[in-house]
Amino acid sequence: MPEWYGDSVGDTLSRMAKTLRVGLAQINTTVGDLDGNVRKALEYVERARVLGVDIVSFPELTVTGYPPEDLLLRAQFVKDNVEALQSMVGQCLGITAVIGFVDRGEHARSLIWGPVGATDVSHIPIYNAAAVIHDGRLAHVYHKERLPNYGVFDEARYFEADRHCEVYTVAGVDVGVNICEDIWYPGDPTEAQGKAGARVIVNINGSPYHAGKRKFREEMLAERARDYGVFVCYTNQVGGQDELVFDGGSMVIAPSGEVVARAGMFEEELLVVDLAVEELGARSQGPGERIQHFVLSNIPFLPNKPPIEARIAPEPEGEGEVYGALVLGTRDYLHKSGFERAVLALSGGIDSSIVAAIAVDAIGAENVHGVSMPSRYSSEGSLKDAKELAENLGIEFRIIPIEPAHEAFEEMLAPAFGGTEPGVAEENLQSRIRANVILALSNKFGWIVLTTGNKSELATGYATLAGDMVGGFAVIKDVPKTLVYRLARWRNSQDARPVIPEAVISKPPSAELRPGQLDADSLPPYEVLDPILEQYVEHDRSVQEIVAMGYDYATVARIAQMVDRNEYKRRQAPPGVKITPKAFGRDRRLPMASRYRAW
Repeated sequence: MPEWYGDSVGDTLSRMAKTLRVGLAQINTTVGDLDGNVRKALEYVERARVLGVDIVSFPELTVTGYPPEDLLLRAQFVKDNVEALQSMVGQCLGITAVIGFVDRGEHARSLIWGPVGATDVSHIPIYNAAAVIHDGRLAHVYHKERLPNYGVFDEARYFEADRHCEVYTVAGVDVGVNICEDIWYPGDPTEAQGKAGARVIVNINGSPYHAGKRKFREEMLAERARDYGVFVCYTNQVGGQDELVFDGGSMVIAPSGEVVARAGMFEEELLVVDLAVEELGARSQGPGERIQHFVLSNIPFLPNKPPIEARIAPEPEGEGEVYGALVLGTRDYLHKSGFERAVLALSGGIDSSIVAAIAVDAIGAENVHGVSMPSRYSSEGSLKDAKELAENLGIEFRIIPIEPAHEAFEEMLAPAFGGTEPGVAEENLQSRIRANVILALSNKFGWIVLTTGNKSELATGYATLAGDMVGGFAVIKDVPKTLVYRLARWRNSQDARPVIPEAVISKPPSAELRPGQLDADSLPPYEVLDPILEQYVEHDRSVQEIVAMGYDYATVARIAQMVDRNEYKRRQAPPGVKITPKAFGRDRRLPMASRYRAW
């Protein structure tokens, strides 16, 4: 074992009561920005050191950003991540730091921790790992044991699991380190580390957001703390990455199950807390083969420091929580993809109104451009509502009528459509003309197009390919229509006067593609539709199970049919923010060509 690992020791004597100052660095990393991620981590290391923190922890895969997906299949990317970690080790002085990265395994250490050359190592297993850096040297590397392979997670595709776990003495306190899924279920490695003497568990995470997950997460961590008699220091990533949002909410939970410190949601923060660790009696389990013990330090680097009062951040609830996730996810997708400005079609309807509000809160009113594209079927009220919304939000607003193009298309297609009755094809011409206009503006000025379709529409196929589905980012792709209305009312409640006109919220929803058209002409009422979609899409319940919950068979079967037949449309939709337990996209992968019928 290399000398920089520290001294492996056997069982230890009972310890006096100690105070361990822990820092949880809840930072926003960017996938692939190795240098930027390391630079940010070092800034937080220095902030923690100045505050006298004994051990500071960072999110899962901090160096690479999370999730790096198939970048992990590139040997050069893994090598570069190792070099980036190496570059920061010597700068973490006067502190212990736990930092997530990708490791190539114990048997490959001579290659990885020596000069990183051009040798082909693509066949070498890789590990989701936590580097334990102590006072400018790499003391040890922990490898994740439990690899999630469900929902949005594909870790078995990339990583090997390990079965070794360690306990580290930091400032005289025994600390166990593990990664995300390792603590989500009872048992090892957390249990083994607790039995081996760990009084504090540092768990680093990249745990994506969905509504309601925060409470479940806190209850789970409290159960682990009580079961194993440990402080749980849960550090979570914050920020948006493609369709995922990481909400932060890092927390420290006492052995009693009580939350003693909590970081805010949807924002970067260094959460610092003093843990009064009680005296430890004899271990019930020695280190043995399963557990190794490393003594890093028996005293703090900075003794006799003044106490720090623990912060318990308030938590947003309900629509406020979801809205915060949508704002963060939109802001980070645009900025991390290199976009500064956005454009969207303003129809005067509820969906485009809430998307415009989210965009303004995400990137600023000066960077959002609204376009009204009235047709012969657009009502005066819709144009008025769109204009009022734009004025309330303070965004640029322009009107580009599409009637000349609409007439031209009808004339062009008249010979081909001759002898047929007007129908959906003619209606969708308007949507596709609008898409061309909005894309032309995007192409000309470099603005990203924000689409405005919601989850209810996407689920049922109530959207036009190469029409209203066209764009670069689908802000409310995972937001059911009924929740769109609640979000609009919540957003209006946050200002002295409403930003979304009341007429937008109160009028019946309509695509205005023909005279007098309403969504209710094509879909069940959203109050009926959305609960059924939740059961069928998010909970994978069968038609029969949903009917048994009290719903009409014909309605449930019709909705299931619409969902199943429109998988091909959803595959062509832009990415959007995930806010439910199961979103369309990486969360839900069904074949487009399938003859299985659930209805």
